[in-house]
Amino acid sequence: MKVALFGGTGFVGTHITEELINNHHDPVLLVRPGSENKVYLPDKCHVNIGDITDFESIEQTINNTDAVIYNIGIIRQFPKKGVTFEELHFEGARHCMEAAERLGVKRFILMSANGVKYDGTGYQSTKFLAEQYLKNTELEWTIFRPSLIFGDPKGKQEFCSQLRDDMLSLPLPAPLFFEGLIPWTAGQFEMSPIHIKDVAVLFVKALNIRKTIGKVYELGGPKSYNWIELIDIISAVSGKKKWKIPAPVLPIKLAACLLGRFPSFPITKEQLTMLLEGNTCDSTVAYKDFEFVPTNFSIENLEYLASE
Repeated sequence: MKVALFGGTGFVGTHITEELINNHHDPVLLVRPGSENKVYLPDKCHVNIGDITDFESIEQTINNTDAVIYNIGIIRQFPKKGVTFEELHFEGARHCMEAAERLGVKRFILMSANGVKYDGTGYQSTKFLAEQYLKNTELEWTIFRPSLIFGDPKGKQEFCSQLRDDMLSLPLPAPLFFEGLIPWTAGQFEMSPIHIKDVAVLFVKALNIRKTIGKVYELGGPKSYNWIELIDIISAVSGKKKWKIPAPVLPIKLAACLLGRFPSFPITKEQLTMLLEGNTCDSTVAYKDFEFVPTNFSIENLEYLASE
């Protein structure tokens, strides 16, 4: 199957590309100028140089393919550089949906996120709007909403590696974020980590499983972990023993409001908001429909953190 893949050079996209190739599919990637060296196994991919804001580039990538995977996503925006949630999560996805309909490419798989909602953060609301737009097309769609994704970054940005480098490697206690004045709930927010290999496998399997059409799948691992447990597990596999202290989130949010526009500042106000909301889900339906057993978030499956 010839598959148009948008967002194929980042962490998740690299693994999807690899899984497509391993299953004898033919990936067609839209890649920004200057990012050609980020393509995984470029000799086994069709690479179109262009931009997601360019209609002609989108149509050239989708034309004569059998399916579209839209996986473009950012975790923070920089409006002055034209990098916004609205442009990449919604407008780019909408243009791809419209092009797919015009070109008669019916199968469309969308990468969304767990916890999306209309009245959420900019990240959440633009992902939600893309979902709603897709549901109102005539395309044969499937939507995936993963929780925290972990696994071998292959040189890309990945949550556990970034947490280790930005927080756990510093000679400071790890912060246990909490809202309000009393730290009873410090570090108690939970996530359901899912392995990147599982995510890539499900995206590629969905291409040929008809019963997944018209369904939204929440994707999480077999167990949820709170922030304290995540820190302890990542510290252990990294060979570190990390002290932890309660950290009221209000002053950090204020600092993020002032400094979040700078790439060097490690977190934004919106990211803190989503972190404290938690990120858990029930993936029973996905496990059943795809007949798969998820990978555990365990020390043996996090060994890449020790080897980097």
